[in-house]
Amino acid sequence: MSTDTAPAVLRRPRSINRGSSIGLLLVALPVLLLAWLIVFPIFSAVVGTIFVRGPDGATEFSLASYRYFFTDGYSLGNLWLTLWTTAVCGILLLAIGLPIALYLRFSQGRLAAYVQALAIFPMFVPSIILAYALIRTIGPNGTVDLLLNAVSLPKLRTPYLTPWGPVIGLVWDNLPLTVLMLTAGLSSVSNSAIEAARDVGAGPLRVFISIILPRMGNSLLVTASFAVLGIFSAFTLPYVLGSASPEMMGPFMQRTFADMNDPLNAMTQAVITFGFCLVFGIFYIRSIARNREAQP
Repeated sequence: MSTDTAPAVLRRPRSINRGSSIGLLLVALPVLLLAWLIVFPIFSAVVGTIFVRGPDGATEFSLASYRYFFTDGYSLGNLWLTLWTTAVCGILLLAIGLPIALYLRFSQGRLAAYVQALAIFPMFVPSIILAYALIRTIGPNGTVDLLLNAVSLPKLRTPYLTPWGPVIGLVWDNLPLTVLMLTAGLSSVSNSAIEAARDVGAGPLRVFISIILPRMGNSLLVTASFAVLGIFSAFTLPYVLGSASPEMMGPFMQRTFADMNDPLNAMTQAVITFGFCLVFGIFYIRSIARNREAQP
């Protein structure tokens, strides 16, 4: 090795270490904020629900609030309604968003641009405005009722203040993100692969099953995880459009904390809600990690 190149080679590890240190400093503040605003409150809530003050004022280990939740019929009914609403909304979002994403991926022209604008439009409408717009449209004596009455048809059995009210609102509110994520996932499907399948006689259904769907597994999982996390923790639309009993976990937690002045049980409900969301969060993290490992 010549004397000219030796110093450069010797300096390279030092420059790499310096770059790593700068990178760690750049991410230190976001990581600290994440730990302070998210991780610490989670651990604080878990600890606060299992270490409570006893009658004598001393802190003791107790699972009484969890036993109460899982033995109380009303609490279990609210949890079941939340799970049902989340599952129905997730299925409807994929069933509606996937055809729209396929159309936007393989179509061009002005009509496709109009469809994309309509699909993304709810993203720019606040949830409270969307809720009252649905009330004025499909609620009692709303626009649909007036139109049916004008043509002498029976009144609409409104989904407002029923379990289907939040389903309609949440699907409409989460559809833009679903379409955008599925469309981004479809970008990994090359036109040459589809054309090659068509050249050997594959029909549209076979192309979808054999070419498109296998390449969208990761995108479907990520989209479903985001939809579930957003719907499970929703508050505004279930509060305005849903029934008073049973109710979803978001309004249930707020009413327990504010109306009943019971922070311990409200915190217990939050921890249980976080536990269900954590399952889908793990699926999302594993999907992202697997995708990064697959990259060259």
